[in-house]
Amino acid sequence: MTKMGRDRAGRGSAWRRATLLGSAFGSALALPAAPALADDLREALVGAYNTNPTLQAARANQRATDAGVAAAKAPGLPSLAGTATYTEFVKNSPVSFTAPARVLVGEVNAGLPVYSGGSVRNSVHAAETRVLAGQASLRGTESGVFSQTVAAYMDVIRDQAIVGLNRSNVQVLEVNLKATSDRFEIGDVTRTDVAQSNSRLALARGQLRQAEANLVTSRETYIQVVGKVPADLEAPPPLPGLPATPDDAVQIALANNPDLQAAQEQSKAAGFDTKAAGASRLPKLSLFATGDYYNYVNSLKFAENNQVVSVQPYTTAQAGVRATIPLFQGGLPAAQIRQAQAREGAALEQEIGVERQVIATVRAAYSSWKAANDVITMNQTAVDAAALSLEGVRAENTVGNRTILDILNAEQELLNAQVQLVTARRNAYVAGFNLLSAIGKAQAKDLGLDGGVLYDPEVNYDRVRNNIWDWAHDPAPVAQSTRTVDTPAQDATIPAQTAP
Repeated sequence: MTKMGRDRAGRGSAWRRATLLGSAFGSALALPAAPALADDLREALVGAYNTNPTLQAARANQRATDAGVAAAKAPGLPSLAGTATYTEFVKNSPVSFTAPARVLVGEVNAGLPVYSGGSVRNSVHAAETRVLAGQASLRGTESGVFSQTVAAYMDVIRDQAIVGLNRSNVQVLEVNLKATSDRFEIGDVTRTDVAQSNSRLALARGQLRQAEANLVTSRETYIQVVGKVPADLEAPPPLPGLPATPDDAVQIALANNPDLQAAQEQSKAAGFDTKAAGASRLPKLSLFATGDYYNYVNSLKFAENNQVVSVQPYTTAQAGVRATIPLFQGGLPAAQIRQAQAREGAALEQEIGVERQVIATVRAAYSSWKAANDVITMNQTAVDAAALSLEGVRAENTVGNRTILDILNAEQELLNAQVQLVTARRNAYVAGFNLLSAIGKAQAKDLGLDGGVLYDPEVNYDRVRNNIWDWAHDPAPVAQSTRTVDTPAQDATIPAQTAP
């Protein structure tokens, strides 16, 4: 088996094999035995994996890339062609006494390339390498769709919590306004206190309306990515296998990031293109054979009696060796080689550019993940302190040491801290998953999405790579992703609010 074959076989088996990391994530995301009303993150990922149009389109494009290998092999294979010609001689020369009136000619041509200067061999290598690049790009698309799914999932959870917090805040401020109005009636507070309470309630209602709009947007985005309406989403499981340091993360990414692997394979393919372009200046050698059949259809006559003697069909055959030696092509080969070399240089630069991008993305994702986790700790402290402060301000207000405005400010501080905590939890989880994606550990085989057969691009490649039958074809394409036109327009209804 060639090195390319071993690489492909290894990648194919790795695609089908659930890793220890995948098992851990899959176990964490395992569905309960009994039917549940809520959706979990695993269900969302499986839904996106099976129905997302971006991922389905990437798989179709990869199948198109697979066909390039058979197309590259075709010029090096035998060819066979036949022609048939029927001719009526409407007016013959008056001095040609044996000229036929009609003729039927059949011809069969067979050819076999023997040497093409390496163009076929290098074109096949380039096509095979682009298949590997396409498979890596497909894995990158898969990771990207999963990152979108996780972000959409967490956005719905965050915005549901924020809507719940704002609704609770509006209810509290409504009670505050009623109580303040009652106290104003008995002269315990001033009209200013009532106005301040009324102002805060109006602002809170505005914030609630905006939070509800954000929730609708998040739910519609979830439908777009996953293909179904989000039910009562469960809290996500912990993320496994996150690197300990940014340097560890970079090393893992350099070995596993699919976008970098795709760029590396593309630069190799460009090198084969340069070698294939150089073959246009070299001689070519081929074998050929031709067979002809002539039939004058009872129209061939002798001159002496002008009578039809016989049909007189006959056949001929030729075989030989043909050598083509380019002598001058107007500079075309040199121009094609320069083009291929320039494209190879561009591919090499793009590989370095992708490597830089991967390194920067991994380091930034690691920093965002660590920072978000630190922010969670600080925001939790802020929430606890704000809750204690509100309790104290309310108690002090009963003895006249605090004003209504102090209570309103304390309530707003608590709401802000709670919203920031919910947002920080969302940011930390999304940043952690983006880090997994950047280091190449957020693909279906890594996440243990073994609820069904995983899509294996090697299956289609093995099916078409050696297909030389001209009349072979696949069924007419049918969309695999699901449409969302029948899903209802989303609203801001949320389940019973729980403490964030």
